[in-house]
Amino acid sequence: MSSPFKLIRIASLKSPSALQSHLSSLGLQLPCDESILTGTLSPLTHPILNSTINSKTIGNRFAIHPMEGWDATPTGEPTDHTFRRWERFGESGAKLIFGGEAMAVREDGRANPNQLILNPANTKTIAQLRSTLLAAHQNSFNTTHDLVIGFQLTHSGRFCRPHDKKRLEPRVAFRHPLLDPKFGVTSDSQVLSDFEIQDLIQCYIRAARCALEAGADFVDLKHCHGYLLHEFLGAHTRPGPYGGSFENRTRILREIIEGIRADQNPIDIAVRLSAFDMVPFRPNPALSSPGKPGPGIPEDFSQHLPYSYGFGLNPLNPVEINLLETHRFAHLCAELGVKILNLSAGSPYYNPHIQRPAAYPPSDGYQPDHDPLIDVVRQIHAVRDIKAKAPQSLILVGTAYSYLQEFLPHVAQAVVRQGWVDSIGLGRVTLSYPRILADATQHGAITQKSICRTFSDCTTAPRNGLVSGCYPLDPYYLSTPEAEALKALKKASPAPTPPS
Repeated sequence: MSSPFKLIRIASLKSPSALQSHLSSLGLQLPCDESILTGTLSPLTHPILNSTINSKTIGNRFAIHPMEGWDATPTGEPTDHTFRRWERFGESGAKLIFGGEAMAVREDGRANPNQLILNPANTKTIAQLRSTLLAAHQNSFNTTHDLVIGFQLTHSGRFCRPHDKKRLEPRVAFRHPLLDPKFGVTSDSQVLSDFEIQDLIQCYIRAARCALEAGADFVDLKHCHGYLLHEFLGAHTRPGPYGGSFENRTRILREIIEGIRADQNPIDIAVRLSAFDMVPFRPNPALSSPGKPGPGIPEDFSQHLPYSYGFGLNPLNPVEINLLETHRFAHLCAELGVKILNLSAGSPYYNPHIQRPAAYPPSDGYQPDHDPLIDVVRQIHAVRDIKAKAPQSLILVGTAYSYLQEFLPHVAQAVVRQGWVDSIGLGRVTLSYPRILADATQHGAITQKSICRTFSDCTTAPRNGLVSGCYPLDPYYLSTPEAEALKALKKASPAPTPPS
């Protein structure tokens, strides 16, 4: 949408009926219950019976997404910041901890120099993270028998910054005409060779063994947000066994899983997937000024049609989604023994609005060009469509609920009750209010002052080399020196207020 719009803030809508009226005005449909149910009356409190994970039945219908803090040691071990975050995950009440946070399978695959690395040297301290989470959950909820904890395994590919937060060291699956100039890919030598892929697969196998030794119930083989394994799904132009056909573009997933099993590792397996993507977006230069990016518009893709560089999109119009291969991928996951498929979209690096709808952009982002509820509904509907065609044994986790704010519990219980999704994944809101759905299902109400308002400070901070956290709403981060540094950064280059 190119014409200006008036953003209706979620906090200004005083009832679920008002939200429904606003959705209708946008031509959108989304289930939203009028009242929050509690106890066993709430669909969110029911166990997930599709499948067991490490012989456990997941005890309720909400999950914690991987939430990185950019706060590990230079060698990839957790710090006090990391332990606190995992403790709060345990206090959240969620019975599915989907990865905790992304853990690099080797040093050069880190997205930042302070990302966790899951390797033999760090296994003991990462096991202590899990123990901290378990203890916090036991203390808050008196049981952990139905709590399932996984570790997310990743290589950051195009977005690697393993040694310096300001210096990209990208390794990619293929050359991309729109992303290469943005992220410092200038040579074919930065494309991983088939031989290097084989070595990388061994790193995933080793990390999965470390996860088992650290007590994880499953590993998530991260296929989302433009990171390396997600990029392989769009490697249509890559020659050889890892590019071109769907079979080749999914070969790395199959070979990692085959390797884990050949290693006699019984750990269960999950995948977080960007179910669809779009071309990169940028601030509209005609509506931008220094320090104030304009609304997001797609990069010019007219010279690259049909678009052969993505997954889950229409190659003739790559700002439209197409889930044909996504459905096929879901079936492949079930065939490979993957038990959980956690669905996201796009990438926070090049089209964040389709992945994490927000009223306020991060420092490297752009203003919304339309009501973010459009992006919320797109993701929720995509998950519904995938769930309808996926094998029944596959547990599906949904994304994009944080922007719903006050009405997150109302929509969450409605979509679970209607069978659109098995579990509600919580991301940004976990940083400000980890107990949002526990409070909703226990008390029928939530604490207004703790609700994430999508200020994007949790992204702006790490984009500028600071640890990630909720600086506006979490007193812990507000009291840190990083809070003052972030305030100075925003004052020097203020993020624009949303359209009004």
